[in-house]
Amino acid sequence: MEIRTLRYFLAVAREENMTRAAEQLHVTQPTLSKALKSLEDELDKKLFTRHSFSIRLTDEGVLLRDRAEDLVSMADKIEKEFISLDDISGGELFLGLAESYQIKYIADAIKALKEQYPKLQYHITSGDTEQVAEKLQKGLLDFVVLAEEPDRNKHEFIALPEADCWGVIFPADDPLAERESFRPSDLRGLPMFCSEQAWHQEIKNWAGRDFDAFHLEGSFRLSYNGSIFAKAGLGYLLTFDKLIDVSSDSGLVFRPLTPCLETKLYLVWKKYQPFTPIAERFLEQVKASFGY
Repeated sequence: MEIRTLRYFLAVAREENMTRAAEQLHVTQPTLSKALKSLEDELDKKLFTRHSFSIRLTDEGVLLRDRAEDLVSMADKIEKEFISLDDISGGELFLGLAESYQIKYIADAIKALKEQYPKLQYHITSGDTEQVAEKLQKGLLDFVVLAEEPDRNKHEFIALPEADCWGVIFPADDPLAERESFRPSDLRGLPMFCSEQAWHQEIKNWAGRDFDAFHLEGSFRLSYNGSIFAKAGLGYLLTFDKLIDVSSDSGLVFRPLTPCLETKLYLVWKKYQPFTPIAERFLEQVKASFGY
């Protein structure tokens, strides 16, 4: 199975049209059709169902698409890494970042590095711990920032300088805005928004027995989206401080949880991971910035 054939397959899966995919790939349609037929023969599975004006993936095709995207991304990353070995004036970094105001420390490190290596390019994937950790394991990312302590058997890591404080975001005209903070008992029965991961870990541990009376109205991976629903009066968003605009004209307020609930964040990389020169310098820059 060749990477080139997988690129052909992904183009057809994306365009759902053989002619458009062939034009995009700059190959003839017979060449493309032959490559896809050989791929189906090699896997002994039908990957597409062909209609009058479109092509759709079969269940087997969907599975291959998911795997092929990772394989092609990895092949591209390897190619770029080897190119960068001879170009210490730049290179590429692939980062996966959880949501936190502390991402400013990563941005500062990249800024300092880019002043030394102006050809540096960086690619940011945002998401929760589950999303970015999976990409790190697959080798698609060099570093990730996680909101939980990593597995020491698999990863190396350093803690970010501060901790993120949890609280509740909701409309400023809500009667509960009179409160200075929220205890677990104050949240019983309220419709709440939170990430699935935090709901079943940090929030559950913090709430103790009151958790059985908590109601998850909806889950969000990104706090900004959750704040839109909170502002509409649909529920109360549990999230880190300093992620959402709660200035006087925002229409929202933030109230901390009490007892205080904090989460440490960690910059993480795979154990025994070989780094490109620019990735090594990024890690050196971060360690220096964090005082390691």
